[in-house]
Amino acid sequence: MFTERTSVGLDVHARSVAAAAIDGVTGELIQTRLTPSHEHILSWLGDLPGPVAVAYEAGPTGFGLYRALTEAGIRCEVVAPSKLQRPAGDRIKTDAKDAVHLARLLRLDEVTSVAVPSADQESARDLVRAREDCRGDLMRARHRLSKLLLRQGLVYNGGQAWTGAHHTWLVHEARPRLTQRPTLMAFESDYETVMATLARRDRLDAAIGAMAADSEFTDVVRWLGCLRGVSTLTGFGLAVEIGDWHRFTGNTIGSFVGLVPSEHSSGASRAQGPITKAGNTHARRLLVEAAWHHRPQYRIGKTMQDRWNLAPAQARLRGDAGNRRLHQRWVRFLQRNKRGTVANVAIARELAGGCWSLAVMQE
Repeated sequence: MFTERTSVGLDVHARSVAAAAIDGVTGELIQTRLTPSHEHILSWLGDLPGPVAVAYEAGPTGFGLYRALTEAGIRCEVVAPSKLQRPAGDRIKTDAKDAVHLARLLRLDEVTSVAVPSADQESARDLVRAREDCRGDLMRARHRLSKLLLRQGLVYNGGQAWTGAHHTWLVHEARPRLTQRPTLMAFESDYETVMATLARRDRLDAAIGAMAADSEFTDVVRWLGCLRGVSTLTGFGLAVEIGDWHRFTGNTIGSFVGLVPSEHSSGASRAQGPITKAGNTHARRLLVEAAWHHRPQYRIGKTMQDRWNLAPAQARLRGDAGNRRLHQRWVRFLQRNKRGTVANVAIARELAGGCWSLAVMQE
């Protein structure tokens, strides 16, 4: 419930901040333009009739302003932009109008706030996303190199690509067959990019492994590792992306990662469409990739046993039951001739619930 006297909306950008304040007693609307300096914003808020509550939209400027206001004793709400109510007929959008709109919605308690991560959690999240960006860079670099060779009629047939044997073939067989100097220079540039990106990925993997072994996320990572497909990298990524698992239930976490079907129902008609793809994109990708591991026959191998040895008995039992259930779900989907991609999304949605069950478990 809104209890403060003054509601403030801030439209925050990299070089400017549009501010609007509504005094609940006099009804006065105060508008101004500020610099992004936290000291400047705090100074302006200090001149308003208190107490004050502030709202601004989540975006690329991060959560530094939220932390500065909270430390100063000012309630601040970081609002989810996708949840803001906007008039359907409004065709004029300015920073000043957005700030007033935020101030009004905050006064009416019609804003949906995002979960603000701690500084440590945000730092770990940056590391995980840097590794994901590196993975994409490596894929693109490999594609450029392989397509360059394909245009020259050079195709590797010695087994799986990007192994040690493949790299030997690239250097000792493919490279000598490039007779044109410009093409050779392009090959060397692309190959150098592949190797540099590969080394960068390995450094990030080592950093994530070290943090996963000794941080506030260690217990959750080890519990999630009891499920198939959830390695240290995947478990750590899910832990830092979702943060506080207790704000969800087994049913609602699927909506957070956008794995529930979209729906358009009216009257007696009910139509469901593809998944919403709303919420956290990074967590959704990790879950979808992990779900594919539940399709083969379930066997407890050395890798799984090593991860189980790091977790308590309750997590091992719950993980084993989840692995068996998810594989049986795959079997039923295959028996119904369900398309693999559709079935995998359904498995990913149930896997999200299984991860939640393990993450909120008390040892």
